[in-house]
Amino acid sequence: MAAGMHGVQAKEAGDVTARVDAARDDLVALTQDLIRIPTLNPPGDCYRDICDYLAARLKRSGFAVELLRAEGTPGDSDRYPRWNVVARREGRRPGPCVHFNSHTDVVETGKGWTVDPFGGEEKDGRIYGRGACDMKGGLAASIVAAEAFIAACPDYPGAIEISGTADEETGGYGGVSWLAEKGYFDPARVQHVIIPEPLNKDRICLGHRGVWWAEIETHGRIAHGSMPFLGDCAVRHMGAVVQEMEASLFPALATRTTAMPVVPDGARHSTMNINSFHGGQAEPEPGYTGFPSACVPDSARMIVDRRYLIEENAEDVRQDVVDLLERVKAARAGFSYDLRELWQVSPTMTDRDAPVVRSVARAIEAVFDRPASYVVSPGTYDQKHIDRIGRLKDCIAYGPGILDLAHQPDEYVGIDDMMESAKVMALALCDLLKPAE
Repeated sequence: MAAGMHGVQAKEAGDVTARVDAARDDLVALTQDLIRIPTLNPPGDCYRDICDYLAARLKRSGFAVELLRAEGTPGDSDRYPRWNVVARREGRRPGPCVHFNSHTDVVETGKGWTVDPFGGEEKDGRIYGRGACDMKGGLAASIVAAEAFIAACPDYPGAIEISGTADEETGGYGGVSWLAEKGYFDPARVQHVIIPEPLNKDRICLGHRGVWWAEIETHGRIAHGSMPFLGDCAVRHMGAVVQEMEASLFPALATRTTAMPVVPDGARHSTMNINSFHGGQAEPEPGYTGFPSACVPDSARMIVDRRYLIEENAEDVRQDVVDLLERVKAARAGFSYDLRELWQVSPTMTDRDAPVVRSVARAIEAVFDRPASYVVSPGTYDQKHIDRIGRLKDCIAYGPGILDLAHQPDEYVGIDDMMESAKVMALALCDLLKPAE
């Protein structure tokens, strides 16, 4: 480890990193345990199970724990309650609070796995499983980092918080958004936030692009399929929308670039994805062996996922789509549509001179003997709610894992990566909570 961190004594820095080294087996076991709790979202399985597990672990380390259900949020039900855990450990005198926030939900497994997606298998220095990278490895690393710091610096000022929150993969509305609305990320309560998303162990993620989701519906008229001239095919109308997107909107988006350090390079442009396309009759239930009826579809729906840059604004993003639809309408007889905005989040980017950025950057240089890199995420994560609702600007994403592995088959996190990231997080705590006397 390279020497020297402003505000951190060499002895305490060495002590805290040695304690992380001693916790290697514990970090592996903790990560495996978290992966083996199948917190699939949707629908929201096992949220209470993982919160109970985390609560028991953190209580043993002296944290006061709250279990909080985000009642009434999207997806919350008695069958699939949206549970969150927030743990806080007060220091021995007043000072700032550093909060580590990790989401506990994972996406569907998909096909192509060569290992058990929820087995937590350790192999060749890696731990495999859905959520290993995104982001149970980061959650485990933050817990081990906090425990190492507490053991090395028991008289620290301020407070440390660790949260495990729901639904980040579906927008975070049953997790960080709800907690922010309840005041848990009020700057008077929490001053620094680190979100251990998998952005690589030597990079600080300052923020993310904006997102605008919408549903486009085109309308037609039902008729017998043998006489389509008596109806009006909504799918063909939607095909004209896609054709216009290919001809004008997608090329225009490719010309728009940002000064944000977004990774990978392709995400430094504005982008739009056609998330889904539904036209005509609903898909039959599994096992149905009959044939579809002969009908002209009178409705087609498309959901679009538009990611935009800090140089753009949400009003113009929406207007791009409205203008496209109006061009199609002007050129196509019988064309009509509805446009429904589903949700929108503005881009966010924390200043490089923010305290949490400076502290994590110093810790990265101390651990890796090279300067930190600064990136912006192509997709949103829960920083959006901490910024927009909590009005807390001193927030970054930093954690172990490779972003490209997220949501992939055979997802894994490297054990050495987790160890080194835990050292970075522990040293950042030293810098933020125990300045040199």
